[in-house]
Amino acid sequence: MMKTLPSVGLRPYSEDDFSILKQSNTPEMTAYLGGPETEEKLLSRHNRYVDIPDTGKGYMFVIWVDELPVGMIGYWEHADKGEIVWETGWGVLPAYQGRGIAVAAIHALVEKARSEGKHRFLHAYPRVDNGSSNALCRNAGFEFVEVCDFEYPAGNPIRCNDWQMDLLAEH
Repeated sequence: MMKTLPSVGLRPYSEDDFSILKQSNTPEMTAYLGGPETEEKLLSRHNRYVDIPDTGKGYMFVIWVDELPVGMIGYWEHADKGEIVWETGWGVLPAYQGRGIAVAAIHALVEKARSEGKHRFLHAYPRVDNGSSNALCRNAGFEFVEVCDFEYPAGNPIRCNDWQMDLLAEH
């Protein structure tokens, strides 16, 4: 029996959303991303998230459930094997994990990326040892491509699984 996904809303990330970014900057939430960032780096990230729609190279959203901000999700341009694709990433606050919110948010994000029609593929690159994010990719309908080398944060080599979703595929 298929689990019913919760109703989620995606709202464009704005100047007023620094608090949700700060809530996501914990050892638990950043364990696979190099750990919490300094206040300076967090402010820089916040400004990038606010400004990214103006570049035409991506979008960040706040995930809402029952009028509460519960996480963030977005997509941005990434060069993959000589092709520009969308890369996606997400984070749901610990108190809201395990409820299907991330899968529902990915589905909503995929519809936004599809409607834009800019790039054919959406990729996710969770670390190979991040069981939850890899399961989430599988459950959200991504197809496994390969294990690859990645650098995140800059200067920190990691092994990731490359998951891909064809935005032009029948759905």
